[in-house]
Amino acid sequence: MTEHIRSENRDHVLTLTFARPDKKNALTNAMYGTLADAIVAAETDPKTRAIVLRGEGDMFTAGNDVGEFAMMATGQFRGERHVSRFIDALARSTKPMVAAVQGRAVGIGTTMLLHCDFVVLAENALLSTPFVGLALVPEAASSLLLPLRIGYARAYEMFALGETLDARAALATGVANRVVPLDRLHAEAAAVAAKLAKQPAGSLAATKRLMRNAETLLAQMGAESKIFAERLTTSEAREAFTAFAEKRPPDFMKLAS
Repeated sequence: MTEHIRSENRDHVLTLTFARPDKKNALTNAMYGTLADAIVAAETDPKTRAIVLRGEGDMFTAGNDVGEFAMMATGQFRGERHVSRFIDALARSTKPMVAAVQGRAVGIGTTMLLHCDFVVLAENALLSTPFVGLALVPEAASSLLLPLRIGYARAYEMFALGETLDARAALATGVANRVVPLDRLHAEAAAVAAKLAKQPAGSLAATKRLMRNAETLLAQMGAESKIFAERLTTSEAREAFTAFAEKRPPDFMKLAS
């Protein structure tokens, strides 16, 4: 396990915690690799009957580490991008997956919830998918899943304008199963996972396969990933990440021809 991912397997529930609170649990390439390895291993581990994803501190996750994105945009990043392995593992997993979300869930922090089977939000949760603002496109099959879940109009608003979805709206639109007070969040998620772990595992896996077509999700991810990689090399992306580093608003108008 990387130092920024904590793993605990107790009573047939694997809990994976994003443990980088000083950086708002922003996910690095190494963290993605560890998460992917854990989810893939859980698929064939009879000791794991449910998985919980959670974040340490006051935020679920700020999403991708923008510093690493900037390196990709400038061609400085080398090696395998483990985020692809992570979202692939999410799409293929047949184990029940529970998310416990407090504070902000940005970018992939929101899109991964669309792959979870049971989402518990704290009352202060705020979900956002600000890909366009970084001159990128949605990922993790969210360009398919989010409109299916909340409708095209609201999904477009979240993608194109970076508008947030608060906990109550997420519950009302079907992104979340429950909203609870912050101090009950992790206990509630653990209780749900424990209940799922006691259900017949084969039946749960078969039900999940029927409800979610993994091949459709993987095909959408492939289409997104191709465009995402192309977008990282554009002048718009360079402006977005330069502006982020310089702590100023990006000016995309100056790039218009």
